[in-house]
Amino acid sequence: MIVTKSIRVESRADLDIIDITEKVQEIVSSSKIKEGTVTVFVKGSTASVSTIEYEPNLVKDVKEAFERIAPSGREYEHHKTWGDRNGKSHVRATLMGPSCTIPFQDGKLILGQWQNLVLLDFDVPVRERELVLTVSGE
Repeated sequence: MIVTKSIRVESRADLDIIDITEKVQEIVSSSKIKEGTVTVFVKGSTASVSTIEYEPNLVKDVKEAFERIAPSGREYEHHKTWGDRNGKSHVRATLMGPSCTIPFQDGKLILGQWQNLVLLDFDVPVRERELVLTVSGE
C-alpha cells in the first residue's frame, strides 16, 4: 500500500533548521500502514531534508559548518543568471539532497534516541515549503 500526503512548513530566512519529526509521525500514523518506509521530499532546489540531534548548540554548529562550506557574502556564478543572490543556497541544498527515507514499524518511526528529522531551508527569503511524504508498506 502507498499513501502520498503533503505538509507545508513556514521557514525563516537564510538557513532555518526546523524539526519536522512530529508532523511526519502524524502522517505515518494516519496512513494506517503498520510497517514500511516514509520518504520525505522537499520541493525546490534550495532546501533539504535530513536528520540531526535537534539541540540548539548543534543547530548553531551545523549553521557554522555550512557557512564554511558555502559561505555567504561571496560571489557565486548563479547570481549572474537570476540576480537573486542565493547561489550559496543552491550549493548547500545540492550537497545535502532533497529527501530522506525513514523506516517505521508498528506505525512508529525508527529513529535513534536523539535523532530528529529536519527541514533545512537554505534560501535567502522567508518561505513556505511543501514537503511530499510517500508512506509505503503493509
